[in-house]
Amino acid sequence: MHGVKLPRWDDLPKFDLYMDQVTALINDVLGPLGIDTVTPAMINNYVKHNVIMAPVKKKYQTMQLTDILMISLLKPMFQTDTVRSGIDQITAGDYPKQAYDNFIGQLEDRLHHLGEDQVQPAPQNLNEKLMQVAVDTVVSRLQSEKLLRLIKRPLRKIEKK
Repeated sequence: MHGVKLPRWDDLPKFDLYMDQVTALINDVLGPLGIDTVTPAMINNYVKHNVIMAPVKKKYQTMQLTDILMISLLKPMFQTDTVRSGIDQITAGDYPKQAYDNFIGQLEDRLHHLGEDQVQPAPQNLNEKLMQVAVDTVVSRLQSEKLLRLIKRPLRKIEKK
């Protein structure tokens, strides 16, 4: 995970994408992290439940791409409406581009320095603390899953006496 490179807002396509392009992009970005594949059905459910904005003429914009990326990273630990609330809370105090880039920057930094003693800067407010906790949660999950894959030992059944 040390070499993982996640796209910043400006690294994402500057043009709108159709569903198949969105799923290809998202899965290419998240694949190296071992994140579950994102499907069109999942994205349609996010739209249906107002977790992301509906596409315009079946095309998705950068804001929706960043939402899908963040939801995909956080969904295994939180319900999608909780993730949406967190995104809304963070972007209430920051522009979406700045909030997304901060989240991805913190996540990348933590992944690149796994196993090292890291002193995290003290959060200046509750929004910064929320983002820090979200990043910690994603890193802990990825690290746990990687450790479980490395162990790869079949569990032994404990017999009762």
